[in-house]
Amino acid sequence: MADGSRSLALAARGVVRRYRARGGLGASGAQVVAVAGVTLELEVGELYGLVGESGAGKSTLARLLVGLERPDSGAVTINGQTLDTLRGAELREARRRAQLVFQDPAAALDPLQTVGSVVTEPLLVHRTVPTGGRRRRVRELLSGVGLPTSDEFLARRPAELSGGERQRLAIARALACEPRALVLDEPVSALDVSVRGQVLNLLSELHERLSLTTLLIAHDLDVVAFLCDRVGVMLGGYLVEEGRADEVIRRPRHPFTAAMVGAAAPVGHAHRLEAVPPGACPYSGRCPSEGGECVNAPPKAAAATGHCVACYFPRGS
Repeated sequence: MADGSRSLALAARGVVRRYRARGGLGASGAQVVAVAGVTLELEVGELYGLVGESGAGKSTLARLLVGLERPDSGAVTINGQTLDTLRGAELREARRRAQLVFQDPAAALDPLQTVGSVVTEPLLVHRTVPTGGRRRRVRELLSGVGLPTSDEFLARRPAELSGGERQRLAIARALACEPRALVLDEPVSALDVSVRGQVLNLLSELHERLSLTTLLIAHDLDVVAFLCDRVGVMLGGYLVEEGRADEVIRRPRHPFTAAMVGAAAPVGHAHRLEAVPPGACPYSGRCPSEGGECVNAPPKAAAATGHCVACYFPRGS
């Protein structure tokens, strides 16, 4: 979805990301397309939800949006700056403005660091706070995500924290960079059910209080429907549907989205890539509305505005 008249915090335009398949050798090795020409734009202050089954390309798109990886083609912009055109300090500053919170906080945090050093490190790297104010700023960040601020807590290691505390710590570390945009890659899927609601409420509160632009990636359509302004649905590397969250949930137009809504549960893993013919719709072989066009050509591009769908046979047409 592209509209140059809007103020955008994050944008991916026609981005493609490929990886060498396991066992691929040399230039002729087989490749897997993780993201297949996705265009996604987040307005300043928007809370956008991105859903899809495992293997759909959501996490790869997240890494592209914050500059942790570069697309093979297409462009990513942060606050209007195209990352491919930036170098050195300019690139570092642009990347500071968009931070990623990973799915598994236990894997994302250095087990040798203390709580205090985890949050202090971004302050040192980006020099956002003078030396004399860093300890106070660390306590402010911890308090802001609902964590204790005592010396005893600052001296703990990540392994000594609960899953919910570790994820709050990861969020505090991201906020230490003073970002304008926060990308959250399934931030509650590794947590106990009892604390998921608490962390989601925290994220919603931070979004409002800090005037963030937020991209929330999830399996669960109900979660993003409750929290988000708009929602996008990814399937097989494509963005196949996008629109206002309530509209997409109430009247899904892509058969895959309709299946997600009807399941009333988080979606599962993608089918094996070999099951879909090259160039075919990624829902080929599973779609009840499939026709000849679906197998012989990639899905149509979504419309430019409103409730968009990439499908030859959308529901309600």
